[in-house]
Formats: sequence, C-alpha cells, structure tokens
Amino acid sequence: MFRRLLLAVFSLGWLVPLLAAPPADPLRFEKEIAAFDRRDGANPPPDRPIVFVGSSSIRLWPDLPVSFPNLPVLNRGFGGSHLSDVLFHLDRTVLRYNPSRVVLYAGDNDIADGKTAETVAADFETFVSRVREKAGPIPIDFLAIKPSPKRLALLHDQKRANRLVADVAHRHPDVSVIDVFSPLLDSRGSPDTNFFAADRLHLSPLGYAAWKKVVGEHLTNARPTAVAKPPR
Repeated sequence: MFRRLLLAVFSLGWLVPLLAAPPADPLRFEKEIAAFDRRDGANPPPDRPIVFVGSSSIRLWPDLPVSFPNLPVLNRGFGGSHLSDVLFHLDRTVLRYNPSRVVLYAGDNDIADGKTAETVAADFETFVSRVREKAGPIPIDFLAIKPSPKRLALLHDQKRANRLVADVAHRHPDVSVIDVFSPLLDSRGSPDTNFFAADRLHLSPLGYAAWKKVVGEHLTNARPTAVAKPPR
C-alpha cells in the first residue's frame, strides 16, 4: 500500500511546478524606492529624463549617465524585481519624472520564479497602457530578456517571452524591443561567459559594453521623442 502511494506521489511530480508560491509582496522594495526619494531631494533628476527602470541588470549598470553622456538618462532599477513590481511602483520610479522615454528591463526574474511567458507579455501590455495613460505617447523600449549561463535551462521560456513581448510592441506605435539578447551569445548560440560576472547571471563590464553599443545606437537613431503630457 505504501509503495503504491509513493509511486502515485512521484507520478504526480509534474504538478509541483504548478503549485506556485504566493506572489511576492511588492512592498519588499520600499527601502529602495524610498532611497530614490531621498536621492531626488539631494540631487534633482534631469528635466524630462529617459528613465531606465527594471531589475538588477539596470540597477547594476555602472554609471549609466556616463554610458550615454549626451542623453538625460536616469537609473531607477531595483534588483530582484518582477515586471509586476515595476507596475506597482510605476508612479514613484517612472511617472513622477514626466519622462521623455522609458527603457525597461524586466521579465528575467519573472521567468526564473516560475511565471509564464504569457504573464510577462500581459504585464508588459499593462505597463505600456499605464505609461501611455499618464505620460502620453512617449517611446517605450523593452530590453529583451537576456540569456545567461546560470539560467540556461530557461532559455526556451526566455525566447518565448521575448517573442510575445515583441507581439505586444508591434501593436503599439513607438514601442520597441531592443535585441540585447543576441549580442551575448557565442558562435554556438549559447550565452558567452565573457559577457557575464562570476555569478554567471549578471553582466560583466564586457556585457555592459555590448549593451551600451546596441542601446546607444537605438536611442541615437530613434526619431525625436514625442511631447509628453505631465503625469496626472
């Protein structure tokens, strides 16, 4: 009897991933968001900046303004965040600045924590709608979810999420997906370890140099940003 029960448990092992943990509390980032508030008081942000927002690949971008010296960029990344966390804190990390453009990197942690590609795409659709509602028809750029050696097993899901997000982008004017995925691959189509830090997840200086080139070319070649209405 016990053996049959044990076999039944193992035969249902495929159900375990479906028993997802409850969503993480977005208020876990309150200290980081409050730090942005203090930073704004001590060092006012540029007028109508290009806001870079998202998870640690944005937060850890070394001295972002130096990477784009001729652009009014503002880094509002907070590490470990999901796209849903960015949505929750959208007013305080993006909309309050009356941005001229928004560059988003999110979805990496979402997929790693068991969210589907469809969820990432749906959250991005919501992100676009909320930014457009409050900030007007400003350009929005989604940095494609990067491949990484640590999350190699999730490569298929990451690619699917990028495709679905691209489908969302194609339905909206001035919404783009910037391909920061392909430059990080080696000749065999696997993540090139030279572009990653020792943790095999975050970018190395070479990785950020590759991103700087691709993102910089996109921002430089893009048409002038639309006139945005102030946040309500």
